[in-house]
Amino acid sequence: MKIVVLDGYTENPGDISWAVLEALGELTVYDRTAYEESDLIAERIGDAEVVVTNKTPVSRATMDKCPKIRTIAVLATGYNVVDYEYAKTKGISVQNVPVYGTDNVSQYAVSLLLEVCSHIGHHSDTVFAGRWAENQDWCYWDYPMIELSGKTAGIIGLGRIGKNTAKILKAMNMQVLAFDSFQSEEGKNIAEYVELDELLAKSDVIFLHCPLFPSTANIINKDNIAKMKDGVILINNSRGQLVVEQDLADALNCGKIAAAALDVVSTEPIKKENPLLGAKNCIITPHISWATKDARIRIMNTTAENIKSVIDGAPINVVNM
Repeated sequence: MKIVVLDGYTENPGDISWAVLEALGELTVYDRTAYEESDLIAERIGDAEVVVTNKTPVSRATMDKCPKIRTIAVLATGYNVVDYEYAKTKGISVQNVPVYGTDNVSQYAVSLLLEVCSHIGHHSDTVFAGRWAENQDWCYWDYPMIELSGKTAGIIGLGRIGKNTAKILKAMNMQVLAFDSFQSEEGKNIAEYVELDELLAKSDVIFLHCPLFPSTANIINKDNIAKMKDGVILINNSRGQLVVEQDLADALNCGKIAAAALDVVSTEPIKKENPLLGAKNCIITPHISWATKDARIRIMNTTAENIKSVIDGAPINVVNM
């Protein structure tokens, strides 16, 4: 069986092994393939039966040019880079990795919040620049230090990651509100389910942990921002398209939103003209919440299990059948 990895570098920049995929067939790994639709994608797939992709799109045109494809294995939970409905009509399974980074993504979300509240990186930089050694007082701070205990956190999307984040916030003595279309008993034990408007009005900090659906796209927009508390903090390490970025930039610049910490933006890599790059009190990191070595090993192993299940005739983690 021929297996082609279209964009393997972010999954494995050299610190883990492709051995579990090599054991399943003839493996070809490309570090990168252009994200734009092109003949190169189909050329690289060729007569492979298994296509492994992270962010390189696999369109209907590509599938039509590569009739031997049996399955498309996505090195992630999200699979919108694949025309999965069209794949279904051609009998091509699309497989994802549903669970691999719950702990580290929620850890990162809370880390973003703590950076907003304490500006640890900034103050460390000032110390190494010599400022503390020359300071006439025994301490200093350049930003207001924010205490989280007793404050209210609102989580939009109380799935696996949202629940895990809620547990951490509860341990920090925060009240946790949640908005989710699907409520569970587990969720009720760690958060209070409320309607979106109530969450927006009452939360001191808002976390986005929801998938990108038509109902959630652009959920952070000027109308919903107007319903928020003045001085709210926004954390997003879910999907960039949940946010209308110009509206968020405007809210940051006028102080309606005190700070935002983001690990995702609408177009990645970020465009130089993204309005958030010029916004006040905005932290942006390059979509790395998921990228611990432990998590990437889990992705690799699950992808191998996905491909093996196709070989065995009983595909698992299929999102389009």
